[in-house]
Amino acid sequence: MKQFWIFVKKEWLHIWRDKRTLFILIWMPVVQILLYGFALTNEVKNSNIAVFDQAKDEASKSIIERISSSRYFSLYKNVHSYKEIEATFREGKIRLAVVFPRNFRSDLLHANHAQLQLIADSSDPNTANMLTNYAGAIINDYQQGLNDHQQLPYTIKTQVRMLYNPELKGAYNFVPGVMALVLMLVCTMMTAIAIVKEKEIGTMEVILVSPLKPFRIVIAKTIPYLVVSMLNIISILLISVYALEVPITGSLWLLMAESILFTITSLSVGILISNTAKTQQTAMFTAMMSLFLPTLLFSGFLFPVENMPLPLQLISNVVPSRWYFIIVKAVMIKGLGFAAIWKETLILIGMTVTLLTISIYKFKIRL
Repeated sequence: MKQFWIFVKKEWLHIWRDKRTLFILIWMPVVQILLYGFALTNEVKNSNIAVFDQAKDEASKSIIERISSSRYFSLYKNVHSYKEIEATFREGKIRLAVVFPRNFRSDLLHANHAQLQLIADSSDPNTANMLTNYAGAIINDYQQGLNDHQQLPYTIKTQVRMLYNPELKGAYNFVPGVMALVLMLVCTMMTAIAIVKEKEIGTMEVILVSPLKPFRIVIAKTIPYLVVSMLNIISILLISVYALEVPITGSLWLLMAESILFTITSLSVGILISNTAKTQQTAMFTAMMSLFLPTLLFSGFLFPVENMPLPLQLISNVVPSRWYFIIVKAVMIKGLGFAAIWKETLILIGMTVTLLTISIYKFKIRL
C-alpha cells in the first residue's frame, strides 16, 4: 500500500511540475464555462436597425421608441430613402430596417388599418426570423394597447421582406461558416503537425544544415497544404452551388483571392504553434483548443458577436475566421465587391504579416 501512495505522490508531482498540464486541468474548464455561459445563447440582442419614417407622426414615433428601447434592438440611424437602406445593409451595419409609409397614423385612425414594412438581412436566416418576430411582437403589443377601449379594432399589417435569401435557406449561413472552419483547422493543424513531426523523428536537423534559409524552409513546408486547401475550397464551392443551391453572387476570382489570403493566414498560425509545441499531440491539441472553439464562438457563424459582452467582442477581433466569414458572406451571398470588404482584407493581411514575422523570428535554427 505504501508503494501505491508513492506512485500517487510521484504522479502528483509530475502534474504539479508540468505547468501546461496543470493549466489545462484547472483553468481550461473555467475558461470554457465562462465562454459558453456568455457566448452560447439563441437570443438575439442589441441588433442595429435603421428606420425610414415617411409618416413622422405620433403613431410611428411611438412604435420606433418602443422598438429602440427594447433590449433586442438598437437604433443605428434614421434613413431617408430605400437606396440608403440598401447601402446600409451592404455595409453590414444593420440587421433590420423598419419602413413607415406616409399617412401611417391617418390610415390607422380613419380606415382602422395601416401597414408598415420590415426588411431583414436573411443571409443569416435564423437571426432574420427572430428579429422580425421580435419586432412583430412589439408592434402587436402597441396595437393591442390601442384596441383596449375601441369597439372597432385597429389593425397594423406588417409586411416582411427578406434580403439576399428570400427562401431562408440555412445553407446561406452554413457554407461561409464551414469554409472558415475547414480552412482554419486543416491549414493550421496540418502545418503545425508536419513541422513538429520533423523535430520528433530527427529529420529537422538534416533540413537545417541545408543551404536553404529558415524562411524558405518554412515556406516550402506550407506550399503543399496551400494547394490542398485550394482543392478544399473548390470542392466546397462546387457542392454549395450544385448540391445546396447556394449561388456565388459576387466575383468568383475575388472570393478565391480572399480564400487564398485566409489560407496563408491560417498557415502562419500553424507555423507559430509549431515553434512552441514539442510533440505532434501537443501541436494538435493546441490547434484544436485555440482555433476550433474560437472559430465556432467568435466568428459569428453560430452566435451573433453583438450578443456577447464587450470583452468577448474585443477578443473576437483577433480571430481571423471572423473576418473571413464576413468576407465570404459579403462576396458570395450579397454579391458585393472589394470596396465593401477592403477593411476586412487589410486586417487579414496585417495578421498574416505579423504572424509570419513572429514565426520566422522565433524559428529555431538549432534543436
